[in-house]
Amino acid sequence: MSATAEDAAVKPEGGILVAWLPYVVLALTIVVWTLKPVKAAFAHFIIPVHWPGLDNVVMKVAPIVAKPTAFAAVWNWDYLPATGTAILVAAFISMFIIRMPFGTWLETLWETICELRYALLTIALVVAFGQLVNYSGMSASMALAFARMGRAFPFVAPILGWIGVFLTGSDTSSNLLFGGLQKITAEQLYLNPVLTIAANSSGGVMGKMISPQSISVGTSATGLVGQEGTLYRFTLKHSLFFLLIICIITYLQAYVFPGMIP
Repeated sequence: MSATAEDAAVKPEGGILVAWLPYVVLALTIVVWTLKPVKAAFAHFIIPVHWPGLDNVVMKVAPIVAKPTAFAAVWNWDYLPATGTAILVAAFISMFIIRMPFGTWLETLWETICELRYALLTIALVVAFGQLVNYSGMSASMALAFARMGRAFPFVAPILGWIGVFLTGSDTSSNLLFGGLQKITAEQLYLNPVLTIAANSSGGVMGKMISPQSISVGTSATGLVGQEGTLYRFTLKHSLFFLLIICIITYLQAYVFPGMIP
């Protein structure tokens, strides 16, 4: 019997179940973190940090707001309520489930941090740029320009998210970049901001499949390095097709079925 066949024949009892349990724990932990009583309890652990030299220094004026309003610059350090904390707790619980030594768990955690160091840096820079866009007034200026599109904007809103994810590779980063723009434009057009912000995220998902970062990860994982161009050409038509569907749905929800918006 070969080594591969021998390894396949010897499977510890409950091996598959144990392999799936960390994912179950992760899902349950995140659900618990979102429960209202838990969120209310965690709210006491949020530390607000009023950014010096910026908090209430920038003023929002018409037509963004009815009367001049100070723009608060407050960073809430939600070290316990954050979803990332829930994920870390789930990883710690999983250590006991799979019977991993604590030293190995720490080593794996450090290896993961090192592996994601560039991604973490990218996210930090995108968040910083998003804040710069908001506090400098660039986001509001672009929003006023998009508001001139009138009733056509709901159709275009998902395209902004699609472009954002294509450029950044992250739906979260796209929302940070264009979320404020979507909200202000919707308010100028008397639309529900929930619709345009959700459209930004939904359109962004359609851009995920053609973002260079996603394609490079996919080719690396499947042994297709060097085939990025072929994969991009194959997925582009699917991305555009699904984006068109999202654009149509957003437009219908804006003017035909507004009751669908929560």
